[in-house]
Amino acid sequence: MNLRMIFRTAWRSLSVNKMRSVLTALGIIIGVASVILMVALSQGATAGITERIAANGTNVLVIRAAGGMGALRGAGGSALTAEDVKAISALPYVKEIAPEAETNVTATAGSLTWSTTVDGTTPAAQAIKGWKMSEGGFFTEEDVDNAAMVAVVGSTVAESLFPDNKNIVGSVINLNGLTFTVIGLLPAQGAGGMGGDQDNMIYIPLTTAQQRLLGGNEIRMITVQASQQESLAFLQDLITTTLRQQHRLAEDAEDDFRIMDMAQLLSTIEDTTRILSLLLGGIAAVSLIVGGIGVMNIMLVSVTERTREIGIRMAVGATSQDIQTQFLIESALLCVIGGLVGTLLGGGLAALFGRLSGWNMQMPLWSAGLAIVFSTLVGLIFGYYPARRAAEADPIEALRYE
Repeated sequence: MNLRMIFRTAWRSLSVNKMRSVLTALGIIIGVASVILMVALSQGATAGITERIAANGTNVLVIRAAGGMGALRGAGGSALTAEDVKAISALPYVKEIAPEAETNVTATAGSLTWSTTVDGTTPAAQAIKGWKMSEGGFFTEEDVDNAAMVAVVGSTVAESLFPDNKNIVGSVINLNGLTFTVIGLLPAQGAGGMGGDQDNMIYIPLTTAQQRLLGGNEIRMITVQASQQESLAFLQDLITTTLRQQHRLAEDAEDDFRIMDMAQLLSTIEDTTRILSLLLGGIAAVSLIVGGIGVMNIMLVSVTERTREIGIRMAVGATSQDIQTQFLIESALLCVIGGLVGTLLGGGLAALFGRLSGWNMQMPLWSAGLAIVFSTLVGLIFGYYPARRAAEADPIEALRYE
């Protein structure tokens, strides 16, 4: 028998028992769809996080007071001062520098109330993060000098306090009882590189935040943009030396500040999500193996049911190799078809889930190809034993089988 005839015979055998073939392929379909869905989820998450961090610039250093987020939210004193900002700004390779002071507030507009975070900063923050305004503009250095009662709001804040989305710029909001005028609206940003929702933020002049909301001159974070990516490591060393001198720390004393390199953060997140992708894909691939065991079981049953057919084929000239090839092709066909259907199903579910949830779902072509190749290998591996048993059948005993 030639290979074309073997393929036709294998396809005819699968077509005779349509329901059994569909149920057998179901395990492969579910396995491949699971792999595609998990990869799309992890790849989408990776791309989303990477895009948001890259949007803030990878040539950026973020300096925080030691003590973690608790200190930043007011649970402890800050080790950063205006003198630190001045000293850092005088260093070479510093392109922009933006001191920041954050605090949680209750924002009110009319009868609506919303819990959010206020970030007191300077106009340099807009330059560093490359913000484009949806409406209005950002506050100026003059606003910072005069401690102006003006605010720039994120999209989540705007939607929560101004659900009709009309006349936001020029409106008045109250922050912990203090009245501010909205002068600008930022477009949707998503989660930031340092965590948190950038859309649920209100930005006001640094001096206004210090004098009206915090009651002091503390600075809880300093964002520094380097003039070039290559100078980032050198600039980080310079900042470390400068701040230790500013804070008069002994040689054996630990830093009372922390510096985070956004490029290193990006690399760490990419490595972590890559491992997560492999883990999720591996977990989903277990269902493919389970499906392969199902294929082997059904093929063994098929060999038993078709013992007399095998004997007749051998009697009219089919060799053991022909019989083995036929059963291997049947197994592989089941898994290839299951892989194709599973890929389409997984891609469709990923698109539907992304649309309903708003999550970023991405299905790279390599994941579809890998899933189909892996499902084919599953068919060949788990189909080998049944095919071998069929090929080893004794023609005389097979003809006597009822």
